Amino acid sequence: MTDAEKRSAVEPFQEALKRNGLQLTREPTRTLQVNAGLACGLSCGHCHLEAGPDRREVMKRETMEEVVACARRFSFAGIDITGGSPELVPGLDYLVSSLAPLTPLLIVRSNLLDLERAPELVELYREMKVVLVASLPASNASQTDAQRGAGVWERSLAALKRLNALGYGVEGSGLELDLVSNPAGAFLPAPQGGAEKKFRADLARKAGVSFNSLYTFANVPLGRFRGFLERSGNLDGYLSRLSEGFNPCTVGGLMCRSQICVDWRGRLYDCDFNLAAGLPHGGAAGSISELAELPLPGTPIPVGDHCYACTVGSGFT
Repeated sequence: MTDAEKRSAVEPFQEALKRNGLQLTREPTRTLQVNAGLACGLSCGHCHLEAGPDRREVMKRETMEEVVACARRFSFAGIDITGGSPELVPGLDYLVSSLAPLTPLLIVRSNLLDLERAPELVELYREMKVVLVASLPASNASQTDAQRGAGVWERSLAALKRLNALGYGVEGSGLELDLVSNPAGAFLPAPQGGAEKKFRADLARKAGVSFNSLYTFANVPLGRFRGFLERSGNLDGYLSRLSEGFNPCTVGGLMCRSQICVDWRGRLYDCDFNLAAGLPHGGAAGSISELAELPLPGTPIPVGDHCYACTVGSGFT
């Protein structure tokens, strides 16, 4: 059987929805997700965007102003800034300080290491009570360094200790620090509850580090991770595992149903994964500067085989 024939054996995601009597359509939009660019200090093997040190695509001030204007037009319950590594985007301080007063919840996602280059941003995060969501592949050095490079584990622990010293992840501080773990390789994530207990115990024992919550997600077969799967001959098997683990109960809580995502160019998507897959919101490229009203509930969301990664196990909600 050829590779194409094997892939065709995986049920298209849209058909899996239909078979379970489901549709993936939008609900009222509550969150604005902002992908500030592809610049990143790391080149992680699981990255769905192929972000890295050589990428120069970052959000310009003009687009940031359009994002802020959009946040003023609409009342978002949360705004989520991601990348790449947001800390490497020039002018991020303007974006954070402008958006924080416009929403009750401002999230910034970080790989931890690039925080070393921007101590002034960490102070701004603390002042604005930004929720930090930090990626950490594992609670041990071998798995973390295998995914991110030699020495990353120790540097990540050092960054977490500095955040704890500022109050982040410390009970009663009001400064939330959450961790995100993705598997190293073509594996599905461990159940979230057990993984959180292990992370909490391991990080406390090894480094005296504390955090608020841990989220475990499957790697999405796009970008650099899809390239790894293809080169290693794991793509078909991984897609099969994802499709076989499809959990219909996750569909109702998927983030794409209640958020609108804008990239560094100002283009609109339903989620960061559809951004990576080149599937724009509404099926056609649109700009945040032209967004006169939020998407109507019931609007269909473009899908692909990558959507299985968000609906396997506990899902990506």
